[in-house]
Amino acid sequence: VLFGVGAITMRGAGCCLNDIADRNYDSLVARTKDRPIASGTISIKQGFSFMVLLCAIGLIVLLQFNPFAIMLGIASLFLIFIYPFSKRFTYWPQFILGLAFNWGALLGWAAIHGELQTPAILLYIGGIAWTLSYDTIYALQDKHDDAIAGIKSTALLLGNNIRIWLYVFFGSAIFFLGFSGWLAELEWPFYVGLFCTGVQAIWQVVQIKPSDPPDCLSKFKSNRLFGWLFLGGIIASQLYQVHIA
Repeated sequence: VLFGVGAITMRGAGCCLNDIADRNYDSLVARTKDRPIASGTISIKQGFSFMVLLCAIGLIVLLQFNPFAIMLGIASLFLIFIYPFSKRFTYWPQFILGLAFNWGALLGWAAIHGELQTPAILLYIGGIAWTLSYDTIYALQDKHDDAIAGIKSTALLLGNNIRIWLYVFFGSAIFFLGFSGWLAELEWPFYVGLFCTGVQAIWQVVQIKPSDPPDCLSKFKSNRLFGWLFLGGIIASQLYQVHIA
């Protein structure tokens, strides 16, 4: 419950900061020009106030954990802050987003064990590779507007090689997520879930139409299924372990 609340509030805080930082860029992109701050529906002050409220809730959640987890959580603030500005200076903002978005893999392990161990680190790396996959697909929607506005992304960098790189990103994600589960000694149901996750990833890459924004958005949203399949494998493995114990 704590992690659910913390994930929602801190993701919301990050989105607030992103919309504040990108308000001038968003107004130049067709898909984002109607966002509340970019369109002037709400003021920067209102957006900032809401962000502070979300951060306060996140802090209350964080303080419920052990000292190591608290310090680890505070360390993530740097990544949350730098991501909205990364698309100005690197073609790899999706990588920086992955570093920020998947910090919970480290924090969750630290909250239980009071330290970091290899399975958590591999889960974190796998999550970064997954973020590179789905956020590159997301960025495909805006590549023409982004080029005009001067915004950088992996979608622009990888160009006509995008499908090959999506195989690399998704393949890396499946490998490291699976390696993490193996080191965590999960049972065979985990690998069934992982296999289904891999099939869903292959479907995305095979079927995606890189020049069709609605299709890219649909493939991006399908990553909810990717995540549920992976989580389902973990839960099934845990239930199986309880059954045979």
